[in-house]
Amino acid sequence: MKIVVVGGGEVGYSVAETLSEEGHDVTVVEENEERAARVDSELDVITVRGNGARPQVLEEAGIVPGCDVDILVACTDHDEVNILACWIAKRAGVKRVISRARGLEFTDSPTWAKDLGIDVMNSPERSVAREILELLFVSSAVHTAELLDGRSGIYAFRVAQNSSLVGVALKELRTLYPHFVAIIVYIERNGTGYIPFGDMKIEAGDLCYIVTSREQAWKMEEIYQMKKSRPLKRVIIIGGGKLGFQVAWKLENQFRNLDIRLIDHNREKCERLAGELKRTLVLCGDGADENLLRQEGIEKADGLVCATESDETNLLFAVIGKALGARKTIAVARRKIYMKLDNYMSVDSIVNPNSALASVILRYARYPSGSGVLSIIEKIDAEMLEVTIPDRSPAVGRTIMSLGLPKGILIALIVRRGDAFVPVGATVIQKGDKVIVFATSDLMSEAMDSLGVN
Repeated sequence: MKIVVVGGGEVGYSVAETLSEEGHDVTVVEENEERAARVDSELDVITVRGNGARPQVLEEAGIVPGCDVDILVACTDHDEVNILACWIAKRAGVKRVISRARGLEFTDSPTWAKDLGIDVMNSPERSVAREILELLFVSSAVHTAELLDGRSGIYAFRVAQNSSLVGVALKELRTLYPHFVAIIVYIERNGTGYIPFGDMKIEAGDLCYIVTSREQAWKMEEIYQMKKSRPLKRVIIIGGGKLGFQVAWKLENQFRNLDIRLIDHNREKCERLAGELKRTLVLCGDGADENLLRQEGIEKADGLVCATESDETNLLFAVIGKALGARKTIAVARRKIYMKLDNYMSVDSIVNPNSALASVILRYARYPSGSGVLSIIEKIDAEMLEVTIPDRSPAVGRTIMSLGLPKGILIALIVRRGDAFVPVGATVIQKGDKVIVFATSDLMSEAMDSLGVN
């Protein structure tokens, strides 16, 4: 396909890199000379320098009336540029336009996107706020991604030394725990990742990525960590930007008796937040001030969410908070390079707002028919895709084992007539099945071919 990406920052660069590697014809529009030079020298794409909201710049990128551009993705840091670029592109005949929206008001209602003719308007802050809440709910999970509209998810749990699972082969789990709808799709051991197989035995310290229902995630935590998630009593948020506000607002709406404290160094911002949030105690101060953190009860905090605009600051604040006794620390990091630092730093979880947006963009680029919801798990270079088996799929009427799926592809869950279950090799695929497929990034297209999904 012919794709134009407006914005060569972290999101734009990542999306352009992936799409160009998949063989698409990609053009990147970037105004900043340093970013444009990086894209130009490192990626196999065409680079156009200029403001993506200007018609003459978009014209240089191939967007003219009657053009053959399939998709325009606008993912700069400026909502106005993104919206105007999409508006111009749609009127030039671009088939699908996708806009990033940092301002939450643009995604509060679907009418904004509809009225502007924008096919998809996505707020990464809103998506990552849901992820942060899930990490706080299931306290032992170090990573989570939503599946099936929040009814299921992928959760990463570390196997405790005293877990009853230590030494158990994966093929025995179904017999030991027959009532659980759950499957391990990936295991990280001593820095190396493995696609699991039946005879593989679980070891203490393994980081297991499990697909299961939201209700059973707490049960998984008990088995893997030998402890229960206790109710949230106090959460401290550092950073009063859009993301910090969104997390506080969601916590207020879901927990009536939760003690929520938000710290920001900007007094004007604090005064505005204090007026907008009903039950959050807003404090003006430095998130690295030990006295302030102790005074606000950091040692009794069930969660510390570090959500300033600086990745480095968030990581540092999370380390400080952990040292001062916070039970779980979550750092927001927008740069891909930081995503694996939780292996080397005392930070429980690192979340990336940009990966949520990249998932949406890549889903529409790869699967233009609109089937499927894609979740990218950057930390392990893998993907989860929800798809519905079409009537004419070559997989219909065949068992999973007969599909000959290569190692690296797993059918994790099947939803059939409203019931979700973990399939086995002898499970027969039926038309209309909603299937959750786990695959390493390089194998997902092969998985879709096997299932007959466009």
